[in-house]
Amino acid sequence: MILPTVPGPICGPDTGSILDIMALQTMTTTELTSELNKALEAEYQAVVMYTTYAAAIQGPYRPQLRAFFQSEIPDELGHALFLADKVVALGGYPSVAPAEVPRASDAQEMLRNVRDAEQEAIRTYKRLAKAADEMGEKGLATHLETILEDETGHFEETEKILAGW
Repeated sequence: MILPTVPGPICGPDTGSILDIMALQTMTTTELTSELNKALEAEYQAVVMYTTYAAAIQGPYRPQLRAFFQSEIPDELGHALFLADKVVALGGYPSVAPAEVPRASDAQEMLRNVRDAEQEAIRTYKRLAKAADEMGEKGLATHLETILEDETGHFEETEKILAGW
């Protein structure tokens, strides 16, 4: 990787770090495809996590939480289908394995795991939408922002459930 020429020092309180400078560079199509595949693995993870937690949930809130977990599956599956198609359109091959699904021993831990996964998805889609926009992939950027909106809604709903715990 060739770094841009930067006048003066490249580190320090007023200049940022070398990592900040590298982050400003536009992704290549290959890098974007790789990052979309990581997001695809996270969407697979979400489908498996919500399915597993819907089946495994125990306790007095089982009916409500089971319904909540099940209701999230179609959104996550739709995100996965879009990402797989986009990876192929960009010349790659879609990932076939989910990221690891964390085990949980009770409803609250399940909800914390879901919240954490949704929070990570928000960070990922913000970054990917920005990268796609910088690459001139306006359609992709717009769709990633729509997914970001979905993930934000999932995160906020999970936070509301946890707030009453």
